[in-house]
Parts: sequence; structure tokens; C-alpha cells
Amino acid sequence: MEANITRAEGRVREAAARGAQLVVLPEALDCGWTHPSAREHAGPIPGGAACERLRAAARREGVHLCAGLIEAAGEQRFNAAVLLSPEGHLLLHHRKIHELDLAHDLYCRGDRLAVAQTPLGTLGVMICADAFAPGEVISRTLALMGAQLIVSPCAWAVPADHDQAREPYGELWRGCYGRVACEYGVWIAGASNVGPITAGAWAGRKCIGCSLVVGPEGSSVAQAPYGENAESLLVVDVSLSRDTHGL
Repeated sequence: MEANITRAEGRVREAAARGAQLVVLPEALDCGWTHPSAREHAGPIPGGAACERLRAAARREGVHLCAGLIEAAGEQRFNAAVLLSPEGHLLLHHRKIHELDLAHDLYCRGDRLAVAQTPLGTLGVMICADAFAPGEVISRTLALMGAQLIVSPCAWAVPADHDQAREPYGELWRGCYGRVACEYGVWIAGASNVGPITAGAWAGRKCIGCSLVVGPEGSSVAQAPYGENAESLLVVDVSLSRDTHGL
């Protein structure tokens, strides 16, 4: 966990140096998606070590920051995400609603959905598979609540023997993001982990990046490279019917 948080702090610093005003980091970046260490190492939101370090990073770099964290709430564990202000205030605290069945033994189902008014525009937060809930109900609801930009920490993973040349990754996300973006005129951005999944229900799979930004016309504006070692930083100009801001 320490190495993951330290890497995240470095990425926030790098993004801010490149002019970003909103930084989006992956899902479960502290413990790793479905990693059983969450039972021991997850912390509260706010107040846990990982959350507090990210709040400090947002303050230090003067950016809005969205990140996926595993939350401890008593004996329960939630696959959660936070949206932080440049002052380190907690603007949104989302808990993943449409979790894959195989993760239910570790994470409880989420219980909230909200948007936040910010100087950048109205922002909504979902997490990974929330995007393909039946009928895209979660992202559509965020759009109906007024979100101009929906940000989504993700952990996009494939089997170890996945052949990218034969089966290019990402059609699912371009589809579910694109339909909602086009219908409601919103931006949607998903930021994925890279690296192997070493324990838990998907041990042996690998997260392969491919972070994606889809514009209001429903088409891909930017996509990061594929690969378990393809760590990268995308900086994208996003216009939310006001000034243009870096993402």
C-alpha cells in the first residue's frame, strides 16, 4: 500500500506541473482491486492514512483530485472513491454500487450517488463497472443530476494470456461511456490501474491501463496505451460550457 500511495502522490505532482486542475487516479489504488489485504489495511473515509495523504496531496498541488480507495466502515469494506477540493475538502464520497459478483465477499454494495458543484463545473463520480449497470442507470442518473463531467476510477483487467492484437481492449467502455455521453452531452473519463493482480478472486489477471476520455459527442478524445507496464499520464482539455480546464 505504501508504494501505491507514494506513486499516486508522484502522479498528482506531475499532473499539476503539467497544468491539470483535476487529477483522476485508478480504482482501489491503495490495496488493489479485490486484494484480501483490504480486510486489514483499509482505512476510514475521511481519516484513514491513504485518504489523508491524498487530501494533503490535493492541498499541496492545488488541484481537484479523484481517487479510488478501499474504505473501512466498522467491519464492512467498501470499494469507494473520493473527490477532493484543492483545499483538501471531501466533496464527494462514492461507494461502488454495481460491483461484480465475485467481489461481493469482500466489498459491500454502495449506498449513495451524488454530484458536486465546483469551480470547474458540476462533477459526478462512479467506479468502473458502475458504468455498465443495466441500462447505464448509474451514469445516466449522474447526468440527470446535472453532472457535466463524470469521472471513474477503474481497474481494467484481462487474463494473463490476453491477445491484444486479436481482441483489442476497450470496446465495452467506449460503448457504455459513448452512449451516455452522446445522449446527455457530458464528458466521461475513466482512469485504470496497470500491473498484475496478485491475490484475490482475479489473481493471475493483469490490469492494462487504457484509461479513456469520451467527449459529449460520444467519441473517444484520448486513450492511454495498453499493457501491464504501460503506466502513463493523459492531460486532456475538457470544456464544460465555460472555461477550458486541464484533466
